[in-house]
Amino acid sequence: MSQVKIQSERSASNDRIRQIFSAAPLRITIIVIALLWTIPSIGLLITSFRHPDAIQTSGWWTVFQHPFELSQYTIRNYQQVILADGMGEAFLNSLLVTIPAVVIPITIAAFAAYAFAWLEFPGRSFFFVVVVGLMVVPLQMALIPLLSLYVNINDLIGIKLNGEFLGVWLAHTGFGLPLAIFLLFGYMSTLPAEIMESAYVDGASPLTTFIRLVLPLSVPVIASFAIFQFLWVWNDLLVALVFLGTNPEKTVVTARLSALVGERGQDWHVLTSGAFLTMILPLIVFFALQRYFVRGLTAGSVKG
Repeated sequence: MSQVKIQSERSASNDRIRQIFSAAPLRITIIVIALLWTIPSIGLLITSFRHPDAIQTSGWWTVFQHPFELSQYTIRNYQQVILADGMGEAFLNSLLVTIPAVVIPITIAAFAAYAFAWLEFPGRSFFFVVVVGLMVVPLQMALIPLLSLYVNINDLIGIKLNGEFLGVWLAHTGFGLPLAIFLLFGYMSTLPAEIMESAYVDGASPLTTFIRLVLPLSVPVIASFAIFQFLWVWNDLLVALVFLGTNPEKTVVTARLSALVGERGQDWHVLTSGAFLTMILPLIVFFALQRYFVRGLTAGSVKG
């Protein structure tokens, strides 16, 4: 018996070694691609902390000759771009645009997806097909009609949407809702029917069932869409320029960075620090919600 056990352990060990070596080329390839993809961001980060004279005379990789020599780094670039060049105010404006533009469509889409998945009402299939069909409407094609609608609303009832944050919130909500409803519906429709039936037997209303059961179970897919929507709105330039214009008081980070490229095209210390300032918050959001992102993408792919 002991010899059989030893042979079994050896066989299992050999299988693990074969698996490791068979997967080694794939892992090495992934690591190389990740490094190549990350190098520009590393160079951007290092350049944003270097002195302007050093940037003009040497490459960013020269800091690795004496990486712990603190005199070659400075935070004045960030002080200048935040305070003097307006990136600080633009950063706050981007937060004012992005947070409501993420929360509003998620809130509406969660209720709509639950209704499409578990409630019976007239025209449910028709309205769902309409929602899915709206996903193919190009963003660029809808900008001019939407801008014209904003102007007409201002003329008719005196509510100004063009040039205000409310107009951008509504625009991003409209463009993001179809995808949000589709993603949340695909997840909520796979929830076990026994949970819903037990809730109904216990006398729970549809609203109570949604708030107490469906919503907590749907956190992964909600977080997944929140990442998509946050990155889309934060990195958006077109919608912000169309509906906010070039008003300095309401400029977002992408518009301000685009203006800096024209105003300070030769000042790499300003451009790199401004560019990394626009990147830091999306990176934090992505890594903070990464586990929910993976669960949301893989949820419902395997049943049984």
